[in-house]
This record gives sequence, C-alpha cells and structure tokens, in this order.
Amino acid sequence: MKNKQILEFEKPVIELREKIAELKKFTTESDVDLTDEIKTLENRLARVEEDVYDNMKPWDRVQMARHSERPTTLDYIDEIFTNFLEFHGDRLYGDDEAIVAGVAKFQGQPITIVGHQRGKDTKENIRRNFGMPHPEGYRKALRHMKQAEKFGRPIVCFIDTKGAYPGKAAEERGQSEAIARNLMEMSGLVVPVICVVIGEGGSGGALGLGVGDKIYMLENSTYSVISPEGAAALLWKDSGQAQKAAETMMITSYDLQKLGVIDDIIPEVRGGAHRDVEEQAKNIEAYISNSLKELKDLSKEELLEKRWEKYKQIGSYTTT
Repeated sequence: MKNKQILEFEKPVIELREKIAELKKFTTESDVDLTDEIKTLENRLARVEEDVYDNMKPWDRVQMARHSERPTTLDYIDEIFTNFLEFHGDRLYGDDEAIVAGVAKFQGQPITIVGHQRGKDTKENIRRNFGMPHPEGYRKALRHMKQAEKFGRPIVCFIDTKGAYPGKAAEERGQSEAIARNLMEMSGLVVPVICVVIGEGGSGGALGLGVGDKIYMLENSTYSVISPEGAAALLWKDSGQAQKAAETMMITSYDLQKLGVIDDIIPEVRGGAHRDVEEQAKNIEAYISNSLKELKDLSKEELLEKRWEKYKQIGSYTTT
C-alpha cells in the first residue's frame, strides 16, 4: 500500500521503492527479464534505508511521531488486547473522545486501558479534538484507574497528545486541577501502571496519563514539556526555528533514556510504526508482558516504594 504522507528525509527511500515496484510490474507485464537490475536496486535500497533510518535527527523523529498514518491507541488495542469494552463519561460533565478508556483482556488477564486518541482524518480529528483532552477526559481516565485499583486490575496507559486543550472552556472546567489530581492519584495507585508513549508526549497533557511503574517510549516518539514550535517561539520569537529547537530540547526516546526519565525504548519497525502495525504491536505487547511479570508479585507497599524511588532518581539537583 502506498503511503499518503512522505516525510522529507525519507524521500530517497520512497523513490527507490517506487522504482523497484515499477520494474517488477514491467517484468510481470512483459517478456523482459530485469531480475538482476531489481536485485541491485533492492541491495541499494537496504543500504539507503539503513543510512536514513539509523541516523535520524531529532526533527526527523518529531515528524515521524506526527505522521498522519501513525498507529493510535485504538489501533494497538485492536492488535494487542481482546474483549475490549469502552466506557464513556466522567460522571461530572460529559464524555471526552480525546481519551478512550475501558477494560479488556491481555493474554487472558483482565486489564484497564486508558489512552489519548487522535483522529485519522479531518472529520475524526475534529470529533476527537486532535487528541487534546479536556478536563472531563482526565477525570474519565482517573475514574477508570480508581475502578481498576478497586478490582485489582493492572493499568496500561497509551500517551499520544500534543498537550491538554488550552481553550477557555477547558480552563473554566478545571483543566489544571484535573491534570494535577491525576498526577497525585496515579502516584498512589496500588496496582501496576505501565505507560507507553506511542506518538507525541506533550507537556501536562501527557503527564496526566504518565505516572507509572514503567514508562516506555516507542523509538520514534517524543516526550517534552513543550513542542519545538512553542519553544522556538519563546526562545527566538520565531516558531519557524522549530527544527533548531528540537535539536537542543532532548525530546527523543534516546535522550530521555539517558536522562533516566523513561525505563526503556521499544524498537520500531524500520521506517516507522505505520509501516507494519501488527509487528509494532507485537513489540509493545512483549514489553507490557515482561513488565506485568516483573510487577505482579510485588506487595502494595513494595509497589509504592519502588515507584517513589523511581521518580526520586529522575533529574539532577543539589541541596544547600
């Protein structure tokens, strides 16, 4: 299937793939044998792919994290879990479709899933507010986390948002309080919490689902206090310098692993998760499975103590 969106840095790869496809089609439709030429191009493609995808710059990964075809929370739910039952509403104001929440089974085990959900096209993006939650979204998420705690179900959170919605109505309904309460309540949950950044992890909007015992990032995802465009606008009064900002902000999975913010990087399919959703889901499933095995035998006290130690060790600081 031909991808709708081609990123600037991967154009050499796409052009070679298209050339190979043309030669294969020509060979099939004619009596001309181009096997040697095709093999030569395929060997060249392998080298080009290695050069392009193994040497991606921070801005390249930002673009990959924003790819219009990048798998969403619901895509991974379909691939990894079974018997998913989605719930709606926060029992206070209404439902926020920028966050999905529900229960499912993971390898036969009951589990609660919460995640940001963006759209695949303009119509769905409008319906889901481009994956930017309102306060009721975070309250819906917390309601299901507390329900999971009540019934002893582990929690998996998928993070993929540019940030919490900054509109006037959201602020009036308590956006900051909703995120702050999630941070407080998640830190004290007595069931395993596994967080996976699958796309963009933007500011407090991401943190509202991001307090867990294990935090993973897909290889080409980002996690940052502000977008590169926002940082560029603040630092240089020019959002057009977003690429320069991305180079200095340390927002990639490799940067954040070095800083100790995340536990591990989940490898992506060559060329990005959208190239093979099924294979990418298997990679994520393996990390979730290993995490649950590691956390399942911990007592409530041990779980909280390890979580506390985990967050206490993030960052560098001095006291006087």
